[in-house]
Formats: sequence, structure tokens, C-alpha cells
Amino acid sequence: MSTNRFGVRTLAKGGAVLAIAAFLALGTAGPASAHVTASTPKDAVQGGYTKVTLRVPNERPANGTVKLELTLPAEYPLASVSTKPTPGWKVETVKAKLDTPVKSHGREVTEAVRTVVWTADPGVRIEPGQFNEFDLSVGPLPDNTDKLVMPTKQTYDNGEVVDWNTPPPAEGAEEPERPAPVLKLVAKKDGSGHGEATNAATTKDDGHATSTTTDDTARWLGGAGLAVGALGLGFGAGAVLRSRRAAGKPSA
Repeated sequence: MSTNRFGVRTLAKGGAVLAIAAFLALGTAGPASAHVTASTPKDAVQGGYTKVTLRVPNERPANGTVKLELTLPAEYPLASVSTKPTPGWKVETVKAKLDTPVKSHGREVTEAVRTVVWTADPGVRIEPGQFNEFDLSVGPLPDNTDKLVMPTKQTYDNGEVVDWNTPPPAEGAEEPERPAPVLKLVAKKDGSGHGEATNAATTKDDGHATSTTTDDTARWLGGAGLAVGALGLGFGAGAVLRSRRAAGKPSA
């Protein structure tokens, strides 16, 4: 009898440990997917044009997001920037003079959009626990870099401003607390500026693109944590049932 009880206690403790591991996995998965991110419906090709979607989650439990300010990199000016209307939000683009003019479609461009600002209409906000997406079309994309870092300020209706402005960390380094959205660029395949690769972004069923790194990792960790926790609880429950049945049997 003592051996059986020892086995039951061991299995029960194992199930508890696994359940705690699942809880921790879910806890670590959440923050990774709460950043402001930039994505594209297909790979953004150097020298070409692309649609960029900014996904903005609300991280506050009681306040709503009412303003978003995107800064485009001055060192890689984009001659063409157009925005897609977002219901309930006004959008404004602010241009600045270029230190060095660039060529676009055979003409010289002396100024380019530096910031894009979305402001919510009265009574409109991104509610706690929700997110919104803001689209714009940009190009020609630079051909001398593999990424565009796009710092973004997120303003809440209590006046708080969260500045997502930290550049990407070195490979293997810990992710910063407030990383800036990054648009990854791929090299041309056929010299036309319309080549497509396969790994920078994927398109969901609703037509919006999502990152295949942070979000997918967070979801995988969350799912794995649930599976491990369920397995541990199952072992614990099974052990308890077996012990009760064994206790109820008459001794030989």
C-alpha cells in the first residue's frame, strides 16, 4: 500500500509541475505578440513597391489608443507614400526636404514623406484587449539595405505615449522592451523589382499579413504549454483514480 501511495504522490507532483510549466509558457507567449509590428502581404523586394500593414495592439487594461505616429527612415527616403483610409481615423502625411534628391520614375524628387500620423475621431479608440491595423503603400524601396526600421509612437487617451523605437538587437541578443517595427527587404530575383521569396511574411485567411517570427513563436509556445499542462493534469487525475480503485479492493 505504501508503495502505491508513493507512486500516486509522485505522479500527482509531476502533473502539478507540468501544469505550472504550461502556465509559464502562456505567460511568456503573451508579451511577445503585443508589440506594434509591420508586415507585408508578400515579400518586400528591393527597388519595388509594397503595402505595409501596421498592427497596433492595445496593451493597457483601462485606456484606449487614440493616436499613432510612424516615422520613415530619413537615410532611405521613399518617393511614394500613400495611405489607405481607416474608418474612424484621420490620417496625415508630413513631408520633409531631402538632403540629397532621389530619382523616381525619371523625375527628381526633392522631398519625401517623413511621418504618417493617424488620429482617432472623437469617441473612437482601440479598446483594451483589441487591436487595429493601418495600411499604407510605399516605394521604391531602397536597394542598399535589407530592412527599414520604422519607429512608431502610440498615444493613449490618458496622455501616455509609448515609443516603439529600439532598433533590432544583434543576432542572439535579448529582444528589447519596446522594439521598433521593422520591414524586411529581399533582393530582386529577376531584375524587375517584382521577385517574390517565401519566408518574410505569410498571409492569413482574412488577407492581412502576419510576421512568421514573433507571433508564430508566441502561439507555438502557448499551444505547447496548454498541451503539456493538459497531459500533466491527465496523469495526475489518472493516478488518483487508480489509487482509489486499489484502496477499494479487498485484500487477498
